[in-house]
Amino acid sequence: MSDRMTPAQALDALRSDDLLGVGMAADAVRAKFHPEGVATYIIDRNINHTNFCTEYCTFCAFYRPMGHAEGYVLSIDEIAAKIQETIDLGGTGVLMQGGVNPDLDITYFEKLFSELKKRFEIHLHCLSAPEILEIAQVSNLSIRDTIARLRDAGLDSIPGAGAEILDDEVRFKIARLKCRSADWVEVHRTCHQLGVRTTATMMFGCGETLEQRVNHLETIRSLQDETGGFTAFIPWPFQPENNPLGKKVPEESTAVEFLKTLAVCRIYLDNVINIQTSWVTQGLKVCQLGLRFGGNDVGSVMLEENVVRQAGAQHAATEEDLRRMIRDAGFVPKQRDTLYRTLFLN
Repeated sequence: MSDRMTPAQALDALRSDDLLGVGMAADAVRAKFHPEGVATYIIDRNINHTNFCTEYCTFCAFYRPMGHAEGYVLSIDEIAAKIQETIDLGGTGVLMQGGVNPDLDITYFEKLFSELKKRFEIHLHCLSAPEILEIAQVSNLSIRDTIARLRDAGLDSIPGAGAEILDDEVRFKIARLKCRSADWVEVHRTCHQLGVRTTATMMFGCGETLEQRVNHLETIRSLQDETGGFTAFIPWPFQPENNPLGKKVPEESTAVEFLKTLAVCRIYLDNVINIQTSWVTQGLKVCQLGLRFGGNDVGSVMLEENVVRQAGAQHAATEEDLRRMIRDAGFVPKQRDTLYRTLFLN
């Protein structure tokens, strides 16, 4: 595409004082992808199966070191009870991820996923790239064999967590033990090659430069050109409470910065169909504005969420809250599934 936004143009937009101009450009791109005037949401639950982790990311208030008294690994029955409750409340999927726990190898997850699929008709959107890399390492498997075995056991798709900023200079500062950018990309490339769809994320406002933010978008756009495997892109701002990084980057991203970044993501990622605007970190009003700054999805009712909340996010929403917010922004609310297919229930 010759008329694509270039990295230089993305930088100019991020630096621009013309918030409404950038937003209107993003809204026009959103309308091309979604001319029917629908904005979507999902009913699902974030299940964190373990909080033991060896990565020690400076932005995380959720993890516990191996052996810590507050650490846990949920049993299959505990996870199943959470899934049953999700289904009872109209949920169609679960997003399950946890700490990078070296005690959990491929056989643990094969047993878990196959058992959950026996008990429930539910979409399993599970395991970040760092978790998959750890499973491969402790199981002495290649990334490809690991993903193929997880898929065959019942894994349906993979979330984009662990991306943060895909620039190794930033990663070394905020999460020096976590996988490098190329490793994250390789996991998602391999998923796409094996028919497993994934999402992509960006945690911005963690001390990166605007150039590094644009590098991240370029990495995602290039991989999507190659594979077409991303269903959506979800940008969200770093939450500075209760974690060491918050002492170094105490200024939380403003609503203006969130909306401008969201808009640039929508324009730059001209090959990703869905862009999510966040209420979990921004609240319902800013999320609603995001629907006019390029977003076409407001994410999940989120029956349970632990990681971002422990870093300071306090917002909550019911399904009716999200539907009203979407309607008041001038869109038709539709419930979707994890793969962004709208459900015919509403």
